[in-house]
Amino acid sequence: MKFFDRPLVIPTIIGGAALIIGLWIVGWGISARGQDDMITTTGSASQEAVADEATWVINLQRTSYGSSVAADSTHVSNDAAAIAEYFRKQNLASSTVTIAAVSVYQNYSSDQNAPLTYAINDSVTVTSSDVRTIDTMSRSIAALSAAVSSGTVVSPSQPQYFVSDLSSMRISLLGAAVKDAKARALQIAQNGGGKVGPLKTASSGVVQVLAPNSTNVEDYGQYDTSTIQKQIMVTVRASFYVR
Repeated sequence: MKFFDRPLVIPTIIGGAALIIGLWIVGWGISARGQDDMITTTGSASQEAVADEATWVINLQRTSYGSSVAADSTHVSNDAAAIAEYFRKQNLASSTVTIAAVSVYQNYSSDQNAPLTYAINDSVTVTSSDVRTIDTMSRSIAALSAAVSSGTVVSPSQPQYFVSDLSSMRISLLGAAVKDAKARALQIAQNGGGKVGPLKTASSGVVQVLAPNSTNVEDYGQYDTSTIQKQIMVTVRASFYVR
């Protein structure tokens, strides 16, 4: 007797195949349902902040001719020390003053008849929690210019303002951003006749430290140091189960 001529062989094969197909369909349905019964939204939260640390760099430069490089380097070094002393006398709160090393670079000119000159540079950096005083001082450099010798140019950079407890602010804002994401998910679910369940996954975005009323956000984060008043913003991408 041939194999397929035996009783119940063909019905058994058909039944087994049907069972396998049925189980596959059920498994696919469960998987699809798991994907469909989930909402993913993006939430955000922000708060105002005030910088509590300032860093200000004062650049000094002097042009020197070959025969006077050594003397002019001494002038610039002394001028940097005078600027540093000026800052120390201001009694700035929680301040540190550092002086960089003097550097000398040859100036190049396309005019072959131009005399050989050198640029002698130095800088003084002051860091302080007294951000308001630094801000006020940066608006007038007359006192700084008066502290240096004739021939040395004072070129202050713009002060940079920082928020020292940014990490703790970020933690509290993340919680608020998740709540915002859930509120968005609730609105979507209600429109579709569903209910939002527990949080499944969440991932935080980058921190944006912006000037007030600024919209200059960046994909990799932004830290605006130009203003004392700031706006801190974080985003969260969250997925919720839906019943």
